[in-house]
Amino acid sequence: MLYGTYRTRRHRCRRAALLALLSCLLCISITGCNYTRRVQDSDYDYGSQQKGDPKMVGPRLYGSQTGRSNQHSNRYFEYSSMLSREVGAINGVATAIVMLTDKNAYAGIALDWTAVGTKRSGGAASREQDNTGTNEGVYNARDGTPYYNNQKLITPYNSYFSVNDLNELSGELKQTIAARIRQFVPKVEEVHISANQEFVNEMVDYAKIAWAGKPLEPWTDAFNTFVNYQFGNGKKLPISINELRRAPAPPSPIH
Repeated sequence: MLYGTYRTRRHRCRRAALLALLSCLLCISITGCNYTRRVQDSDYDYGSQQKGDPKMVGPRLYGSQTGRSNQHSNRYFEYSSMLSREVGAINGVATAIVMLTDKNAYAGIALDWTAVGTKRSGGAASREQDNTGTNEGVYNARDGTPYYNNQKLITPYNSYFSVNDLNELSGELKQTIAARIRQFVPKVEEVHISANQEFVNEMVDYAKIAWAGKPLEPWTDAFNTFVNYQFGNGKKLPISINELRRAPAPPSPIH
């Protein structure tokens, strides 16, 4: 009788211990899942594409939306230090140059891989920059060159990162950037975003004109050709702003 009672008590104790262990494991699992979900919903993760991700709630905010063929025929454009600073503060973005026009916003971004999934596919092996030279104290580890063109924000070596094809940028990242821009400029019609190396470096060259206190107005047509080629399937090849500025001025008319 005493033995039976002892067995019953031991069985109850083991059952209670097992239930406690399961409850503990469940809590750990839930906590871990909640943490994972919080990361996936944040701007540290642009690749998980979880259902209900707050970054993707609502309509698409970037890219071509109006359907107008003249969408990139801007009347003026200007450098926005505030928007450049705001976009550059987003996780995964190292720095940004944002231009505003009467219609659109254009953002050139450089990546720093502080967030995952900023590029749709390929992983680290497909990165366009080789930064191994930093370990050897040189710019280009392939030929040992110690010098680089400091006029460019993005270069092939020891640089922030670029993504050649704008369609390879994560939709979640572009949505996050567009939402940040529209937060401050809600009436903007379209937001266009690229991490293409040539695009970003050209945007920097336009920004340098503004930083020097010079007007951008004389270069509006050149800028329109540039962005139309990048985002509007324009056929006319743009000429770099530095090349245009070096060109000799046309002769004055003879009176």
